[in-house]
Amino acid sequence: MKKVLLVVMILLLISGCDDMKKDNKDNPSKEKKTMTIDEKVDQKLKEMTIEQKIAQMLIVYYSKDEVDSNLKNVFTTNTPGGFILMGDNITTYERTKKMVDDLKKLSDVPLIISIDQEGGNVQRLKSMLDKEITNIPYMYNLGLKNDLNLTYEIGKIMAYELRTIGVNVDYAPVADIYSNPNNPVIGKRSFGTNKEIVSNHSVKLAQGLEDNKVIATYKHFPGHGDTDVDSHESLPIINKTYDELKEEELVPFKNAINNNAKIIMVGHLALPKITGSNIPASLSKKIVTDILKNDLGYNGLVITDALNMGALTKNYSDEEIYVGAINAGCDLLLMPNGSKKAIEIIKKNISEERINESVKKILKFKYTYLDEDNTLDESYIGKQEYRNIINQIK
Repeated sequence: MKKVLLVVMILLLISGCDDMKKDNKDNPSKEKKTMTIDEKVDQKLKEMTIEQKIAQMLIVYYSKDEVDSNLKNVFTTNTPGGFILMGDNITTYERTKKMVDDLKKLSDVPLIISIDQEGGNVQRLKSMLDKEITNIPYMYNLGLKNDLNLTYEIGKIMAYELRTIGVNVDYAPVADIYSNPNNPVIGKRSFGTNKEIVSNHSVKLAQGLEDNKVIATYKHFPGHGDTDVDSHESLPIINKTYDELKEEELVPFKNAINNNAKIIMVGHLALPKITGSNIPASLSKKIVTDILKNDLGYNGLVITDALNMGALTKNYSDEEIYVGAINAGCDLLLMPNGSKKAIEIIKKNISEERINESVKKILKFKYTYLDEDNTLDESYIGKQEYRNIINQIK
């Protein structure tokens, strides 16, 4: 008799579970609903003040290797969208990693932790004092070798080492074509003088980075290779028509867009035959919106080159720079002159509708690509296998 009762109870229990499942199917609201990325973005956007939205458009910098009270105040007042690690921030491994970890804790949305790690003479990671960081060669050497698999492996090595300190965005590859031998700023940072080599290797390096959880940034749109002026110091002028640009400089960027480029950096260089003036590309709606977005079909994030460079600061006020860049179509402002001042200027001059347009893109990017911890431990720094790969280039 007891066995019969037990069997009956089990059958009733199974029947009840089936009824609950059916009830949940008929009433989806009873099941726990996972938010889509678009829903997360929309909800976050509704929660944010106008100041918090504007702050998401800023990638800030700081001259110390710790989150002191001043930097903490910046992040707790209106958390910037990201931080760029410069040489001043990178000392010992532990201090650098702690700084990044402390910054991430201050943001309730994923934080862009970015760096200039290209190879050759632009390797911020080599400022680390107590670790033997892998010496990445100039991209020009990779172009000469012209082995796409090797370029991919270099991107992979870069990603591994960057992730040991929590970096998730690299301002590389350089997609400029080294077409002017008198160029003082690009040179061997480029993959070479041939547009196809630059185009193919830029994408392959980016894939090596991104397949290993570091997002690439193609720079410096629409092409900084055919200049003889350093935009860190003053404004380069490129006297080319749009047709000429399409035949040469734009080829690597078009290829990047076709291969799902997520971030493109716009340079501070003038193209008077296209814009009708000496306005820098980074402040030009003709260059950013009409050409990059509309003509080339790019819908990813647009970031300016550093806003403290001489090409801008010698010719424009902070207000003209920030307002001009956003009106041109840029989403992220790299290294503005103080986040509080930038927020005030943008709030006064830019509509909330325009701000929402960029912030929605920024949040979607973050929840799609940065919404998890990508950090690796220090054992991924300076491995012998990395050196074996690099020795194939020389």
